[in-house]
Amino acid sequence: MTVPVQVPPDQLSRSSAGRTASHAVRQGSIAWMALPALLMFVAFGVVPLFGVLGLSFSSWDGLGSIHAAGLQSWRDVLSDPGLPHALLITFELMALTWLFQTPISLLLGVFLAAHYRYRGVLAVLFFIPLLLSQAAIAITFKALLDPNFGLGAGLGLDFLAQDWLGKPVLAICTVIFVVSWQFIPFHSLIYQGAVRQIPASLYEAAQLDGAGRLRQFWSITLPQLRNTIITSSTLMVIGSLTFFDLIWVLTAGGPSDATRSLALDMYIRGFRANLMGPASAIAVILVVVGLLLALLLRRLGGGRETSSQLEGM
Repeated sequence: MTVPVQVPPDQLSRSSAGRTASHAVRQGSIAWMALPALLMFVAFGVVPLFGVLGLSFSSWDGLGSIHAAGLQSWRDVLSDPGLPHALLITFELMALTWLFQTPISLLLGVFLAAHYRYRGVLAVLFFIPLLLSQAAIAITFKALLDPNFGLGAGLGLDFLAQDWLGKPVLAICTVIFVVSWQFIPFHSLIYQGAVRQIPASLYEAAQLDGAGRLRQFWSITLPQLRNTIITSSTLMVIGSLTFFDLIWVLTAGGPSDATRSLALDMYIRGFRANLMGPASAIAVILVVVGLLLALLLRRLGGGRETSSQLEGM
């Protein structure tokens, strides 16, 4: 017969206090390890942000003295009829790139997560577009899509020999395609890593219940990838707010301002027209829009902080 061991209450309290103290020490160590990253963020993120906010209330041509201008820069920006158009183009690019990239990235990620021999090699090849400069990518595609000397004219394919960058609708479609070509591999690798973390026992139980591959995808894979989809979507949406160099090299905002996004409008005002005050105001608007979208996506994901894959069910 087993005799239960009685533990004195004071010993239990001492053990609990020891665990609490050990946990506090570990938390303190982690906080000190995060301090360098916090200092870098404050120095290169928070301080420049306040600097831009201050410039939005000033008048400066980028070279001379900075003069206080009050709300004049904000009045100029908010009363400019080009601002709603730039916002519309920005949200249009954001929505269309998300709709184009997400399903393709998700399907490629699920495919890459399968066990086959050359998965690692394909992962490396898929990551190469992200390493390339957006300006270099834009120059390459601009040459390939040239209606007179590009790929379509060289191969004799009339449907490719179009003025892709000279018509508003085609120019928008071209920008979306080039952006997706560069970033779909990156998001595919994100989904690949997430799919490989899903417990195989879930699929085995589904197979025993007679569920096919399509049913497993909708009932297991997608719910388990909820947090990953939110993370990937946040990166896509926030990244689309900063599209500048690719659009500038491809279309310079044309034709007829059809691709003049908010980031491009900021550059044109600040570095082409030497109006740093209005350009800084647009930069602040971009930051506010990005924060609101990030909070919205976090709310759509349940408003929780980092949670495990199993909680995605």
